[in-house]
Amino acid sequence: MQPSPTPYHPRRAEKAMQEKAEMLNVIASQRVMTIAMCRDSEPYLVPLNYGFDYSECCFYFHCARKGKKMDFLKENPVVWGQVLEDRGYRTGQCDHAFRCVMFHGRVAFLETEDEKRHALEVMIDHCEPDPEPVKSHLLVKGRLDKVFVGRIRVDAMSGKQAHLDKQP
Repeated sequence: MQPSPTPYHPRRAEKAMQEKAEMLNVIASQRVMTIAMCRDSEPYLVPLNYGFDYSECCFYFHCARKGKKMDFLKENPVVWGQVLEDRGYRTGQCDHAFRCVMFHGRVAFLETEDEKRHALEVMIDHCEPDPEPVKSHLLVKGRLDKVFVGRIRVDAMSGKQAHLDKQP
């Protein structure tokens, strides 16, 4: 990972996650990320399920070939995203317990069957408690040709946390 394009120092440094392993733990424990996109000064935000490839430091997601998200990404493939572990509202304190990983990256869409197969295997392994039956059903040639898979190559990542005494 490269440093953030515009380094930013958190106001509350005690909430910053210092270790990459902590951030990867949040990514591994969740199933939905949110990505923010922008075109013509208009922001757009979408939730996506994902798989994370630790060796390549990238997120994979699948989506439709057409739609608002694709219109935004074709014009500007740069995204900011987050993976949030919500640990709940702290009643009586007007506060919230959480861990959150924020990232900056660029989206590209996969072309080859091998790339798509790898990405979908990563996603299935991430989301499914018993991945092998799902892989044997979904990762077949006819289906791979039709699926549209995006990759977000992460070039900066940071994390923030608060009130970890409240367990999820």
